[in-house]
Order: sequence, then structure tokens, then C-alpha cells
Amino acid sequence: MGERVEFPSNGHTCQGYLATPKSGGKGPAVVVIQEWWGLVRHIEDICDRFAAEGFLAIAPDLFHGKTTKSPDEAGKLLMEMDVERAGKEITGAGEYLLSRPECSSSTYGIIGFCMGGALAQYGGTIGEHVGAVASFYGGFKKVPLEWDKLSAPLLLIYGENDLSVPAHTGTELAVKLKELGKDVKLVTYPSADHAFFNDTRPEVYNEEAAADAWRRTIELFRMHVR
Repeated sequence: MGERVEFPSNGHTCQGYLATPKSGGKGPAVVVIQEWWGLVRHIEDICDRFAAEGFLAIAPDLFHGKTTKSPDEAGKLLMEMDVERAGKEITGAGEYLLSRPECSSSTYGIIGFCMGGALAQYGGTIGEHVGAVASFYGGFKKVPLEWDKLSAPLLLIYGENDLSVPAHTGTELAVKLKELGKDVKLVTYPSADHAFFNDTRPEVYNEEAAADAWRRTIELFRMHVR
């Protein structure tokens, strides 16, 4: 189990959930970005899973204490969020990890889901020390993306049955990024819906796709976050 912590970002104090390597030693840094439900237990559990794999992980609380189970309320929180501030909190969380004694890397990985997937992409374009990015069905039109500033490898993950963030948007993005000379990998799961990685939602959770996506993410971060 991890703990709630505070870290500095852009002159403010932010909060998040920190999980340290279960080995008791040091590990590479990973920032975990929430879905639009907020910093809920599912996101904390993902941090714990990274810790079990030997990583130092933090999930910044981008909704500042607010969580919800209502799609309408989640949409309201999403639209009220200051994207620029969220980006600074993401990079602030990454820099905080790099300053921790448990950190073994000089870069940090970013992973996000849905809204967080798009913000993970954003973090990859604004962060100075980003080693790799994994974006799960990332979609959020308010996010300003300057792809020429992306230097880290990017893993794009989508579900073929996703009606919220269609897989073809990932295909189009991957083509665009490859034309720009970026290191991008696209993975699409034929039987997966939106939010297929969320094991607290049995109506969409896809165990096989989630396990493979997790394996690919761990491999990405172990290779590039150093």
C-alpha cells in the first residue's frame, strides 16, 4: 500500500498517491494519470502494481480532492480542469519522483487512461525528463499537443470496440507521428471496449487485453525509463 503525499508544482503544493518499490530498494519513476473519475482506488492500485514491479510511482490528484461515479459529474470536472495547470502538476509529480531517494532513474515514464491518456501525451510534449509515454485510449480535445516537442517513445493503446475514443483515431495519430519521425508503437485489441483496463468495471474489463497491455507497458518503461 502507498501513501498520500504533497509535492511542489509551479509555486503551489499538490497532492498525490505515492507507491514505493516493494523490494525496499530503488526503482525507475512512473507518473500515473487518472481517468475522469478522479484519483480513485483503481488508480492507486495501478501505482501499487508498478511498485510491485519495482517502480516508484505517483498519481497526482488533478481534480484536487474531488472524485465521482457519475458520468455527468465526471464530464463537468473534466471541462472545469485547467489543462495547462494539470500539465504542470504532471511534470511536477515527475520531478518530485526524481528527487526521491527511492528513485533510480534520471527520467520518468508517464501512463494515463482516457482523459489521462491524452494528458500523458501532453506530458510527453512538455516534460523535460520524460523517458517514455503509454497512452491508453487517450482522448480529450482540450489538450494542446505540439508533437514536434515529443522526444520520448510513445505507446498508443486502443480497443477496437471503443465508441468513446475510436481506434481509428489512434491509427491516424500513429501515421502522423511516424511521418514526423517519432518513435511510436500502436496496439489495438480487437475485442476490447473503452476502459478495458479498468478491472473495477466488469461491464468493460477485458482480462486478456489488459494483461497484454500491462506487459507491453512494463517492457516499455523498463527499456526507456533510466
